[in-house]
Amino acid sequence: MTLAELVCPAGTPAALKNAVDAGADAVYCGFRNATNARNFPGLNFSPDEMEASVAYAHSKNAKVLMTLNTYPPAGEEALWREAADMGVRFGVNAFIVADMGVARYIAETYPDARLHLSVQAAASSPEAIRYYCENFGVKRVVLPRILTIPEIRAIRAEIPCEIETFIFGNHGLMVEGRCSLTNYATGLSTNLDGVCSPPAQVDYRRQAGNCVSSCLAGHVIDRFRDGEMAGYPTICKGRYTAPHRPEGYYAFEEPVSLNLAHMLPQLIEAGVHAFKIEGRQRSKSYVRAVVSAFRQAIDDIAAGGAADLDHLVSLTEGRKQTQGAFATKKWR
Repeated sequence: MTLAELVCPAGTPAALKNAVDAGADAVYCGFRNATNARNFPGLNFSPDEMEASVAYAHSKNAKVLMTLNTYPPAGEEALWREAADMGVRFGVNAFIVADMGVARYIAETYPDARLHLSVQAAASSPEAIRYYCENFGVKRVVLPRILTIPEIRAIRAEIPCEIETFIFGNHGLMVEGRCSLTNYATGLSTNLDGVCSPPAQVDYRRQAGNCVSSCLAGHVIDRFRDGEMAGYPTICKGRYTAPHRPEGYYAFEEPVSLNLAHMLPQLIEAGVHAFKIEGRQRSKSYVRAVVSAFRQAIDDIAAGGAADLDHLVSLTEGRKQTQGAFATKKWR
């Protein structure tokens, strides 16, 4: 069976080193600014760190994919162009882009640079993907996490580029690149500022009755009973009350992690070229554990064996895992 590329998260230089040492074929990472969609304090790379990390990855025969996957506000394109310039100078293997202007700049200025279409572009149809391939020379598309395996197989037959899919981490049922929920509460968005639920606007409050409320910009997103694990307050994974649900319910999506370990052979058969692990906000120990497990699983599958990674549930959000839309779309 063809061996799919294992693409792994690197939120810091230490995480990058751990991912590479654990067997990542490629790592994805970004600069410490709004050009990438994980623009959080304590994460990401300075220019010097990026240059050194690219050199380290290449010394271990691993690729570096730079995330330029946010949308520049009007008049602020220079920051994204400077990031691309540095990426080319440092020798990154590909740029993960979402914005057409950023894609155009790289395609015209550096015609030999490789472009991957970010999941933030929300391109989920053959027509949309072909548009990016034909106009900007995109070589790979990262598909949104809303497609079944038969749908992925059908798309693969109609597009001229590689396919990358998420296999572990954030479930991400919201339409990537189109989410404005956090922006309503904080004034900052993943799409433009690279930050969802900025830490400076997050706090936890002890309530009467041994409850803890998780809050974002002063808004209560969820309440947890004493002893219950308190999640990070993102609006899409909050619990809300309504006249028909006074006890509170998950209006958008429940905290749960994607784990497609049992579906890897089917994904390869469907034409997926690369498997992506989510988690640039996770620790280096998390990165090493997950990457090591999937490295072994992919190698076992290539050798004719099977993968059983149910033990990774201890590293999932809310200690729950799902195959999500890849198995079936329950809303149909």
